[in-house]
Amino acid sequence: MLEGLFGNITIEKILFFLYVYGEGYPLGMARTFGVSVNGIQQQLKRLENSGVVASRLVGKVRLYTFNPEYPFLKKLKELVAQAYEFVPEKEKDKYFRMRKRPRRAGKPL
Repeated sequence: MLEGLFGNITIEKILFFLYVYGEGYPLGMARTFGVSVNGIQQQLKRLENSGVVASRLVGKVRLYTFNPEYPFLKKLKELVAQAYEFVPEKEKDKYFRMRKRPRRAGKPL
C-alpha cells in the first residue's frame, strides 16, 4: 500500500511496526518480518536521517520510535493508520499480534 509512496516495502513494514508497537529494535523487526537485519537497519538510518524516526540506546540495544518533533508526524500517523486498516487480517495476526496475557510473575527478563 505505502510501498509506492515510499518506494520501499521495508519502510512500509517499519512504519506499520512502529504504529502498532510504538517502538522497536532492528533485530526484533527483522525477526518479525523474516527479512535481513541489514536491510532494516539501512532503512531505519534513512528514516532517522530524514527526521521521521528517532532512536535511543537502552543498554546495548538501540530502540526506534516515531520522532515527536517531526513536523508531519500527525499526518504521517493518520496515513499509516488508514493504510493499516487495509492490511489483511491474516497478515495482521501474523506480524502485528499483541501479547494477550501478562508476563508470568517472577519470570526473569
